[in-house]
Amino acid sequence: MTLGQFFEVVGDNPTIVVFYFVAMPTTALLAGLLGKNEGHLVPWNYLYSFLIYAVSIPGIFAVSLAIYRFLFERGSIMDTNIYTQILPILTMFITYSLIRRNVAFKDIPGFDRISQLIFMLSVLIVFMWVLEKTHLLVITFLPFWQFMLFFVGILVLLRFAWMRMFK
Repeated sequence: MTLGQFFEVVGDNPTIVVFYFVAMPTTALLAGLLGKNEGHLVPWNYLYSFLIYAVSIPGIFAVSLAIYRFLFERGSIMDTNIYTQILPILTMFITYSLIRRNVAFKDIPGFDRISQLIFMLSVLIVFMWVLEKTHLLVITFLPFWQFMLFFVGILVLLRFAWMRMFK
């Protein structure tokens, strides 16, 4: 099954996907009501951590897919699938805002890793877009593994600079 076929199946049978993306903010809302001002304590912060990961992974994937479709494939916005490209992003932002009402993100275990993942993906997408737009051809006599080592070094340097800027 290809990714396109998977999206067709989800578009034809959206019940499970809609249930999942409605259940996540509903759970965050209920956790905020039941654990008012206790979000930093042990059972609640792990629930919030689960919710953040449960909506972030599909949300980040949907954002990356949308950016790829619109920047690289030059796809039409009218061909956007509501269930696989809009609903995960909306759910991610709604769930984040509901969680933010009850607890600071710094008190949630693992939230810094999700934010670092978002940053690294953003840097990679911008880097690939700039390379695609400039039509820059690199002719080098370096072996591929040395080029990849250089590329990873640049990413580590950018991450280090980002951490120094915001800490």
